[in-house]
Parts: sequence; structure tokens; C-alpha cells
Amino acid sequence: MTNACDIHGSVCGFWRVLLLLVAVCCLPCTVAEAKVYIDISSPASKKLPIAVQEFSGPFGEEISDTIRDDLDFTGLFAYIDKNAHIETASQPFNPKNWTPLGAEAVVKGSAREGQEIVVSVTLYDVFEGKEILRKEYKAAKGLIRPVSHAIANDIYHALTGEAGIFRSRIAFVGDTKGEKSLYLMDWDGHRVTKTGLQGNIILSPRWARDGSRLLYSLERNRQWGIYLLDFTSMVERKVFSAKGTNMAGDFYPDGNDIIISSSRDGTPDLYSVEIKSGAATKLTSSYGIDVSPSFSPDGRYIAFVSDRGGSPQVYTMRRDGTEVKRVTFEGAYNTSPAWSPKGDKLVFSGRRGTNQIFTVSPDGTDLMQLTTSGNNEEPSFSPDGRYITFSSDRDGMKGVYIMRANGESQKRVISRSIRAYNPRWSPK
Repeated sequence: MTNACDIHGSVCGFWRVLLLLVAVCCLPCTVAEAKVYIDISSPASKKLPIAVQEFSGPFGEEISDTIRDDLDFTGLFAYIDKNAHIETASQPFNPKNWTPLGAEAVVKGSAREGQEIVVSVTLYDVFEGKEILRKEYKAAKGLIRPVSHAIANDIYHALTGEAGIFRSRIAFVGDTKGEKSLYLMDWDGHRVTKTGLQGNIILSPRWARDGSRLLYSLERNRQWGIYLLDFTSMVERKVFSAKGTNMAGDFYPDGNDIIISSSRDGTPDLYSVEIKSGAATKLTSSYGIDVSPSFSPDGRYIAFVSDRGGSPQVYTMRRDGTEVKRVTFEGAYNTSPAWSPKGDKLVFSGRRGTNQIFTVSPDGTDLMQLTTSGNNEEPSFSPDGRYITFSSDRDGMKGVYIMRANGESQKRVISRSIRAYNPRWSPK
């Protein structure tokens, strides 16, 4: 057992930053009576015209730009060009200044700097000429981006009624000059943090449902092990090891057990492992390989990959290993399944000449190809299921990408200074 705070100070710092930000967001606020301005479940919903004025005070431009970028990626908002604004940022809100521009919502704010940064934000309804949200945020200096993401989350929730994902993180494996380490970053690729967790090979980071722990596969001293990092205690410990290859799969929904694949008895099979004792129970015994297990959100089913039918395909089964059903039938190589938060979709990588990202319903219907360029692998959904992260080598160097769940707005979010792969979106 290793105290990660002693060895991996960057992880401790990252977690402390998050705890501090929680305190930031507990300041008093006012929110108008709930009204949904955008029905994000409706495919016919139009973009909401919104103006985000540059915040006054220190870091004002960075704050307003971050909020604008967060909301823009959702594809739900149409921005009013700031050059068209009639009302300056310092003038009080007047709906008559925004109606001619077609704006339906306006964001105004200011920041002031003392021992801490204090950011005040107001969101207005232009049609009704009233406040939708008014809130003040306080944070230590150096937390401008987390504060900005928190503001974007509150604006998104006030307009859609749904929780935003702008404070979520992505875990991934990075390779710089042959050194492989586990990294964490904000969902938009900023604030990349090297955890210090290293190995000859490190793969498959998987989040616990509450985001407090991370599971991963690591090869040290020529032995594969399954390791767990607990962010609250800052302790890393080996959960499982055996001869052969052992690969992390997923946490059980209650967080007490994990599911892995191991070749300790020959070909890889799936095992349930009790985290506390390390006791393993075999779940599959096919003639082929069984790998890449992933639990459905309700914990009743497991998606996994098996070549029992002659080629690697995505299957589902009940959590006790019964009722095995094949999900994918097109293509000779389909792998890396991950569930959507609602359990209504699986995202996976399939080989069609090169590796591409697909979604499919758990019953095998509604297959949709989302990518076409380069090799695209290791997908996982965002906490709200509206976005997907994956790795791709489309621009010549493997990196972490994100896109909307329908395949739109694909973009690289990690710099080209790191060869990055195995991304996994945090659960919240």
C-alpha cells in the first residue's frame, strides 16, 4: 500500500483544488422560478440566442471566454456577436437594448481581487426583463477556470433544467519520451495534471461511480496488476495480481467490488473481485477470450468483448454471467464497449479498415458510425451522455478528443506535446 500524497503530490494538489471549489459554490444565490428555456431532449429545439458580455475586473476576459466556450460546445446556444452589443458591460441591463438583436438571454458579471477572487454573475431573461440567476462565487487565486466552469454549469442548469458537465474531468494515459503516466485534466483539455502514477505499461483507467477512486491496470517488474487510487485517502494499493495478463474492467455500482479480465487460467475470462479481500470469482468460461467488461448504470448487465463466435464482438450478460447475448454483428472486430449514463446506448470501437467509433442500442439496433478519419478508439460517455471522449491518431499523433454523442464537433483537447490514449470521462 502506498501513500500517494507522499509520492504523488500533484494528485493531492488536484484533489485539494476540487475540495476548495466545492466551498466556493456554496455562497448565497437567487434563482428565478424554474422555467425550461431549452428542451434538450427535443430534436427540434432551436438554439437559444444568448449574449455573454465580457466581465469587468481582473480575469474578466478569461472568465467570460471560458463560459462562452463551455456553452458553445453544447450546440444549444447561438451567440450574439459582441461587436453588435448596444449595451456596454458596465451599463445596467435593459431589455430594450437586446430585443433588436434577437437575444433571449444575457449574462453579465464582474470580478474583484482581494485575498481571494470574488465573481458576481447575473443571467437575464430578455423577453420578461427579469433575472433568472444571480450568484456570487469566491475562490482562491489560481482557480479562475474552475470558477468559470462552475458559473457555466449554473447558467446551463438555469436554462435547460439539466446539470452541466463543465466541472467534469477526463483521466487518460500519457506517454512523454517513453515515460507512461496517468494524467487528469478538465473536460476541455485545460489544467492537465500528472498524477505521478507510472508503470512500464499503464492502461484502462476506470472511475468509481462517485468519482472518489480510480481503477487501472499497471505492469511493474514484469507483472500485471490491478491498482486502485483512493483520492480521499490518497492511497494507492494493488487490488489483484496473478500470472498472465490482468486488465481493469469496471467498478460494481455499489463500489465494493470490481470486474476484471484475467488470463490466470489460460485464455482471458471475466472475474468479480472483492476490493477488500482481493477474492476473485470467475464469471465466464468460454473457449475464446472475454475482456473489456463494463457495468450498465443500473448494475443489472455487463457489456464485454468475446471472440467465442469467431471474431471479437460486443456481448451483454446478466451480472451473474447468465443470459449472454451478442450485440454487434457488423464488422470482424468490435471492442471497448461503454454504457451511456441512461443505459440506452453502448459506444464502442469497430474496425472498418481503420478503427472507428460507433453507438448501438443494447439490443443491437440503431447502429450509428460517428467517426471516419484515422484510428479512433477507447470511447466513453460524459456524465450526461451528450458527449463522448475517445483517442484518435487522425492528425498523426495519438491524442484525446471529444465530440457530441451524434458525432458532431469533433476536436482534440490535449496538446500535441503528449501522446495520449485510454481516456475515461469522470462520472460527474
